[in-house]
Amino acid sequence: MMWNAWGKLALSGEVRAVKGVLPAALAARKAGRTVIVPRANAEEACLASGLKVIAVDHLLQVVAHLNGHVPIEPYTSDGLLYLNKPYPDLSEVQGQLAAKRALLIAAAGAHNLLFSGPPGTGKTLLASRLPGLLPPLSEQEALEVAAIQSVVSLAPLSHWPHRPFRQPHHSASGPALVGGGSKPQPGEITLAHHGVLFLDELPEFDRKVLEVLREPLESGHIVISRARDRVSFPARFQLVAAMNPCPCGYMGEPSGRCRCTPEQIQRYRNKLSGPLLDRIDLHLTVARETTALNPIQQAGEDTAHASARVAQAREHQQKRQGCANAFLDLPGLREHCKLAKVDESWLETACERLTLSLRAAHRLLKVARTLADLDQVETITRDHLKEALQYRPAATT
Repeated sequence: MMWNAWGKLALSGEVRAVKGVLPAALAARKAGRTVIVPRANAEEACLASGLKVIAVDHLLQVVAHLNGHVPIEPYTSDGLLYLNKPYPDLSEVQGQLAAKRALLIAAAGAHNLLFSGPPGTGKTLLASRLPGLLPPLSEQEALEVAAIQSVVSLAPLSHWPHRPFRQPHHSASGPALVGGGSKPQPGEITLAHHGVLFLDELPEFDRKVLEVLREPLESGHIVISRARDRVSFPARFQLVAAMNPCPCGYMGEPSGRCRCTPEQIQRYRNKLSGPLLDRIDLHLTVARETTALNPIQQAGEDTAHASARVAQAREHQQKRQGCANAFLDLPGLREHCKLAKVDESWLETACERLTLSLRAAHRLLKVARTLADLDQVETITRDHLKEALQYRPAATT
């Protein structure tokens, strides 16, 4: 038997629903033990398939069961409902074919993405479509997501087994975003584990908070250190961010309503460091295309067709290298992103002219690898490199 920390019991002896049941259930399964839980948490504990779960309503039931007086039969789940609520469809976004293309590439290779453009161009709308393009969670990934939600009491069964989509406000504190507190708790980047973290109005976040994202973007986890505790939380999330081109948001608009000075614009953009921008693979400017309420729809993929292409590309990446392209390490990069000598020289020249860092060049190669995978070819061509280069801003270091 394995007990979870139930917190305060009612004076009557009734046991109430608590948080943190799923991690305890997974530990019990691993140890080959039985778990006793409040009845309200029984379905959650049953997520750990193969585990013997005893569900109780009252403390006296526990005593009677342990003494063998009134044994309780193991709880039998009625069958967990897999929510089939559809994700928002990509076809609902009017126009923005280039942005949809970038979204497809981001999904296919697990790349980080930054949209820049004036208000009302669909940046948030586009970001919300990314979870629907990603492959379904594996059972292990879904359990990890549910366990995190269980720890912070977010009702893990309410969205089972959807990928998380977290959208913290730009006023969020450091502990709220990356985790922390006197008793370390997961933050937004951990709640976005195996899902999407969307940061709207990126330059409005505290720069010190954003700088903390650099390590988890590389490693997939965050370490919170305190005087008495040192805790590591998982944080393998996909970052999608959005920003305006200037403080007022209207730089470059034909209306000419932007009155921001060059100094104000530079100060606004300087809120984002080069090392952070280096870790974002795809940079795209989203322009205003139309103000018509019922425009003629431009041809574009819907979520069903786009997600099928993403799934095919991801499956090929798993078979070839065991991970998505964005997570390739240096040996994997050298093995799976080989270029013809002439293309390698061309790329080196292009990176020098744009003053790209070596990290940015490596990420550019990973994007080119994803483009080749979407085209279902093994060789990275010059065309793939040219398209990948379009998504890199110059001089981000």
